[in-house]
Amino acid sequence: MKKLLDSLINELEGSLPVVLVGVIASSGSTPRGAGATMAVFKSGKSEGTIGGGAVEYEAQKQAALMFDSMESHITSYTLAKNDVADLGMICGGDVTVFYEYINPTDTNAMELFKYIRETLDKNENAWVIRRFEGGKPAETTIYDDSGLHFAKLTAESEILPLLGNAPELTDETEEGIQYYAEPILRAGNVYVFGGGHVAQELVPVLSHIGFSVIVYEDWENFAREELFPDAKRIINHDFTKIAEKVAIEQNDYVVVMTRGHQRDYEVLEQVLRTPAHYVGCIGSAKKVEATKRRLADAGIPEKQFSRLFSPIGLKIKAETPAEIAISIAAEMILIRAQSV
Repeated sequence: MKKLLDSLINELEGSLPVVLVGVIASSGSTPRGAGATMAVFKSGKSEGTIGGGAVEYEAQKQAALMFDSMESHITSYTLAKNDVADLGMICGGDVTVFYEYINPTDTNAMELFKYIRETLDKNENAWVIRRFEGGKPAETTIYDDSGLHFAKLTAESEILPLLGNAPELTDETEEGIQYYAEPILRAGNVYVFGGGHVAQELVPVLSHIGFSVIVYEDWENFAREELFPDAKRIINHDFTKIAEKVAIEQNDYVVVMTRGHQRDYEVLEQVLRTPAHYVGCIGSAKKVEATKRRLADAGIPEKQFSRLFSPIGLKIKAETPAEIAISIAAEMILIRAQSV
């Protein structure tokens, strides 16, 4: 998203129009779900994707026409198998796509996209809200921890019921109004305890998919910035004194992968006493059982260590550090998506 916004803002600053294309509703076996976004430029190039294939090709053609018409609109597609009128997809499903023409002379639009870009570098809850009415261009509002921004006709009382962890398009009212709410950032950090080989593969993946990552390592050699250029922060400190450096909150994720069972236990004994949304620990099933017994002896209630994801990651028969990192990231994507 950051790269898309950087490219979009660069085009507008160069006095060039942009067409923003986004999926706002989908069902069935559509290429990508709500929230998929693409910016199409007058040069014919684009940034981002709404799923690739025929549906994206059709969207790019529609967007190209808008540089002349300059009219924003919403289009719904039915992707039915063997339907000669479909978009060439081999799977069924419905998808609703909005097309927004952005004029480079629209200073409000420029400021809005700059605000969204700045928001992505903050650790705050934020949503983009679009209000659709008839054939009019969408009114876009940003709602974050400090309230509403760029609002016109939208009232906060209308916004609050829409806020969730997943994109959502409301049903059309009798007045022909629909709202689309999409989270652009959910507050919270991922604390990766341990800076070894798996962590070095995991941190860039998590950063790329929108997690804000903090690496915590007690060994100076594994707490170097060059090992984790994508990390928000790197902490070099004693594993037995976590609270001296961080306060883990209910929106935070914890991944434990230190270089030894003892250190893993020391970290788990502390983080399982926090309200962390997710706690995962690398290791075998045998190690997990031994660690749980130690945690019980240390006074950790059953309901606390029963929420531990360990062995960590989805079961995809991962073996290499890179593969293990993908399995962990996939599990965290699932947990994030289910937190609605």
